[in-house]
Amino acid sequence: MLRRVRQSLRQVLFLMARRPDLLCGAIVLGVLLVLAVKFTCSRAKNVVVPARPPVRFFAADAPVVDLYLGQLDQVERLRSVAEVSLIFFYAPWCAHSMAARQEVQQVAKKLAKQVQFVAVNCWWSQGKCRRLNRFYQYPIIHLFYRRFGPIEYKGPFVAPYVESFILRVLTPLTYLPSRAQLEEFLSDHESRVVGFFQFHSSPQPPGYITYLSSALQALKKDFRGVVRFGVVTNKQVAESISLREDEAVYLHRRFNSSLIFPRRERNFTSEAICSWVFEHHETVLQWLQPPGTKSRLLEQELTKGPALLLFLPHNPLGSQPSPLLQQVADVAVRYHSCDSSNHSTLDGVTSHSLCCQSVALPESSTNVCEVCLSSSWPSLTASSVRCSFPSTSQGGDVFQNYLRHCCLHQLLSPISIDTATSMGCSNFLNSYSPFSQYSACCRKVEPQLNESQAKEEPEMQRVPLTPPPTPIPPSSASEQEGDGITGLWCQTNRTLRFYVLDVALNWPLAVRLGASGNRSASLHREAGAQGGGSGDGSFAAIVNLKDEVHYVLHRSPAATLTESLEAFIRNFSAPYSVLQRHLVGEEDRRGAEQEAKRPAEHQHSPPGLLITELTTSTFLPAVMDIHKDVLLFYYTQWCGFCSVLNHIVIQLARLLQGNSTITVARVNVARNDLPWEFMVDRVPSVLLFPKYRKHLSVKFPDNLPITLPNLLRFVLQHSGSLHYADKPSVEAESPGLSGVLRAEFLTLQREVQALHHARERLSQQLSQLWRDNRRLTFDARSLEAENAELQRERQSLEEQHREKSRQLEEAVGRLQELADASENLLNENTLLRVLLRALKDRTEAREQAEVERKEAEQKRSHMAS
Repeated sequence: MLRRVRQSLRQVLFLMARRPDLLCGAIVLGVLLVLAVKFTCSRAKNVVVPARPPVRFFAADAPVVDLYLGQLDQVERLRSVAEVSLIFFYAPWCAHSMAARQEVQQVAKKLAKQVQFVAVNCWWSQGKCRRLNRFYQYPIIHLFYRRFGPIEYKGPFVAPYVESFILRVLTPLTYLPSRAQLEEFLSDHESRVVGFFQFHSSPQPPGYITYLSSALQALKKDFRGVVRFGVVTNKQVAESISLREDEAVYLHRRFNSSLIFPRRERNFTSEAICSWVFEHHETVLQWLQPPGTKSRLLEQELTKGPALLLFLPHNPLGSQPSPLLQQVADVAVRYHSCDSSNHSTLDGVTSHSLCCQSVALPESSTNVCEVCLSSSWPSLTASSVRCSFPSTSQGGDVFQNYLRHCCLHQLLSPISIDTATSMGCSNFLNSYSPFSQYSACCRKVEPQLNESQAKEEPEMQRVPLTPPPTPIPPSSASEQEGDGITGLWCQTNRTLRFYVLDVALNWPLAVRLGASGNRSASLHREAGAQGGGSGDGSFAAIVNLKDEVHYVLHRSPAATLTESLEAFIRNFSAPYSVLQRHLVGEEDRRGAEQEAKRPAEHQHSPPGLLITELTTSTFLPAVMDIHKDVLLFYYTQWCGFCSVLNHIVIQLARLLQGNSTITVARVNVARNDLPWEFMVDRVPSVLLFPKYRKHLSVKFPDNLPITLPNLLRFVLQHSGSLHYADKPSVEAESPGLSGVLRAEFLTLQREVQALHHARERLSQQLSQLWRDNRRLTFDARSLEAENAELQRERQSLEEQHREKSRQLEEAVGRLQELADASENLLNENTLLRVLLRALKDRTEAREQAEVERKEAEQKRSHMAS
């Protein structure tokens, strides 16, 4: 094998010696191959600088065990020796972790004797915490109650809230030894859960641990602990809420019947109890806590229907709810109270039997109905009520048909005819209104007049303020003024959901809804009536996401929160609400109070600007200025077509700059809410509000392109100065015909001057365009010359390309000849090798035969001798 390789090398060297050009090509190819291999194999590897070793995250004097190396093994050891443990998972680079560090440290100094605080660095790559856990955000707090856990804390990382949550975990159950404490526990507006366990056995009843775990399980779903769990050990106390069996769980509800956990239908486990409680509990006030990041929490709640958002100051560590929260809870409870008494008496304390009317049906002279209008408006008195009964032309036939079929069906029956005294009552709504209804009681009476007197007697006579036969209890005026929304949730389709938010944590949201921009100002009493704020720091707004409107509660300084909320809710629930839609603009809310004190003329843009930028607050004063024609341009920041038209609007403003009676303005409808009558269905849109005729606004035609000539023609055609008959204030200001003519002449003179200025500007622009056109003509000629030169260069390059292509073809032919010659040489070489081999074999054979012949001769001579 080695001999063959040597022979091949000799042949290659022999050929290369005969053809030097092949030798050079082989050398070049070898060099290129070596370089390619070198650059491919010797490429530098990626070098990563190792991370710095972590350091302590918490201060050395903080009562927190800081496992900054991510030692998850020590967490289990520390948790096993403590009854309650708090595990704080953090990342040292995270700003949220740094902010929460101070809050957790503050809580740890208070509760260090009761809770084991442990902090774990879950970002260190070599730590066990990073390898075993995959957290998507930091920080994260887990609480463990003995062996139960983890209970993840999902609230704000503020010291009072964290401390309140830890205290809930420390005492998940409230001990209720007496009936008075049980009644106080159940008197709250939220649902309450009571478990009855008799501690006769030692150490604890079997189901007590399950009940305790269900209370901890509830904290996983609600970190505020709105649904509280209590425990009763006295049998007499338990019998007061109908608990007679041991290990029973009772769910107290205010509006519906209370429930007892069905142990025969469900397993008595902590998960089953917790799910049963949250499935059947009642909620009149729901706490909202937006996380401060991208979340759909508000959208999910607001899409359920109109919502009353209440921003109240809240102290999570308070033993009792704040007075403001108690007032709001009382209003919410009365609003949702829809029992039978509320239905029959319309809130029980409102005004009834305001006016009555006797109705005699034409079928019989002995059947009489007494109809009374009952209203539940608390602000109405007997003297201010206006009785309105349907007449014959306004639906009286329907009115009587209802009475005939619904109230008199018993009186017209054969059985009731024989009866001496008979009566039937009914309540009905003549038109939809949650605040008024008719009550009709019909009875059979004996006629006391003859036929002639009966004909003279009017068919309907008004009886002022006589009580109806229906048993409706009267109400005093003082009670009427104190209530008006009891059971309103069941009387109207415009129902509200009550949501409470901490004003300290959600003040930016309140500002976006219309609260005063300076929160410190809203905490003072004198700012109670400005910007929807109040002297007690509260703020309320109704948000109707379906109708894209929201209303802000404007409290008067003399009214309490309860009175203001009741009036606010009643006005919203009325069929024709008197509430005004709150409009949100992009003006600076911090300077809203200072801007409100300035005169209206100073709120517009400076006179030096070509285009007046309008906002929500300056829109109506600018557009409805009777002495100016306002050309309004609607746009948004995301509209590309609006950006294209900006230069056209600027040119128009420059043309009209000398005319003081025409204002060019624009408004960003994406950042400024406008009244519905001033909104447009598309952007960009152009509207003209002519002076003296603001009610005859004109929209720029959609089928015309928005160009400078079209806009100028549109303004001049629909300007208010061209229609003098519609000018209402000229006759009042100028007595006599001369004054009118003089005013019109001055107006025409100003318009002529404006047109002259516009013509001069147009001529200047046309001359400028002519110069630009001339310059463009010269540029076009120079470009044509350059193009001709480029064409000549292109032709020369094409000739060079053809020449080079021909030379390359010749070179390729020569190379092909060389390749053929080399192939022939290789074939000849192979043939020579074969011939040499044959000759060598033949020579060797001859030599072998000669040797054999000589040996044979020697043998014969030896034998002969």
